[in-house]
Amino acid sequence: MIDACSQESKPLLSIDDALDRIKIAIHPVSGTEKLVLKDALGRVLAEPVYSPINIPHDRNSAMDGYAFASRDVADGQAFTLSLAGTSWAGRPFEGTLQPGQCVRIFTGAVVPEHADSVIMQEQVQVLEQTINFPADTRALQNIREIGEDVKQGACIIAQPKKLTAVDLGLLASAGVGEVTVKRRLKIAYFSTGDELTALGGPLEPGKIYDSNRAMLGGLLADPGYSVVDLGVIPDNKQLLQHSFIEASLNHDVIITTGGASVGEADYVKEILQSCGEVNFWKIAIKPGKPLAFGKIGGCHFFGLPGNPVAVVVTFQQIVAPALRQLSGAPPAKPLRFTATCTTALKKAPGRKEYQRGILSKDEHGEFFVASAGRQGSNILSSMSQSGCYIVLPEQCNGVQPGDKVTVEPFSLLI
Repeated sequence: MIDACSQESKPLLSIDDALDRIKIAIHPVSGTEKLVLKDALGRVLAEPVYSPINIPHDRNSAMDGYAFASRDVADGQAFTLSLAGTSWAGRPFEGTLQPGQCVRIFTGAVVPEHADSVIMQEQVQVLEQTINFPADTRALQNIREIGEDVKQGACIIAQPKKLTAVDLGLLASAGVGEVTVKRRLKIAYFSTGDELTALGGPLEPGKIYDSNRAMLGGLLADPGYSVVDLGVIPDNKQLLQHSFIEASLNHDVIITTGGASVGEADYVKEILQSCGEVNFWKIAIKPGKPLAFGKIGGCHFFGLPGNPVAVVVTFQQIVAPALRQLSGAPPAKPLRFTATCTTALKKAPGRKEYQRGILSKDEHGEFFVASAGRQGSNILSSMSQSGCYIVLPEQCNGVQPGDKVTVEPFSLLI
């Protein structure tokens, strides 16, 4: 079997070479802004954050139990201490621990001065104000030391980092209320094509509903992006060129779908050459060969194919890493691993393919993957039902049941 789409006058650009070109062409945005912590989720940290305090700020107990001094431990024998009081979380014991005494303590409560050990409450016997400790009592344990997590003045989080919910918790634990982050990327996207019909209207003969903008809106749902949907632009060369230029004036990125192929009404490459520059056009992947990358003034341009599955694949494999780099976030490679394929897969050598698969794991922890169904670039139903890409290299000539393949899961849950 021959990949007809790979028969070009010159070799198609590989996806790795395309990504390398993008890395060279794109530089992170320089603007920053200060945000209160609750608004910083998903934003890219622009400056390192240093802790103004030790974490923990005080010595505190790792569990509910009794705090005591190791000096009172009877070597290898049971012993008894009198109860001097209680240290609650937020209400420390205010007395002075004397020899022969212990203090009831709760998780997170400050450990009294002179105490250096905590025993869990289930290991002792309580008789009113007398606490009986077992013979195997271990000293010098179950205490969280001052600065055990973070030392005062230490860097809590270094830039660049795309802030997670855990990061916000760490910053809050240090009393940090605001951070400096990279400004949002300004992104405009629209679909092109006379055949497209907006949702809510009647579907006339030869028309289709525009699914691409709905998908791009979801794919671009990121706190670090300021996104504008510019709707559908018909196959009119002058109108498209005007739309490209207008959008480039106040956006960092333009993303279009459709019009990037070689049909008579596919104007994207021609317009990009006329009003900007084309870095590359056509890459050796399937689906998604007719992809254009370039620039109009200071605005980066991605012309994606029109078929919906090709839109998703090219966005996730090419556009998403580029946006991450432009936003100033550190690079991140997708998780990929080997699974046993349980169905035959058709493929011709020539292009790297991203076939849609259904991933599973057996009771022994072994991963298996099956085709999600028809693999046409217009078949969204199999994309919706799938849980991973089956990534087939350029030289692959098909897969038989039992063959090992590389998979890229859409999420970490299967």
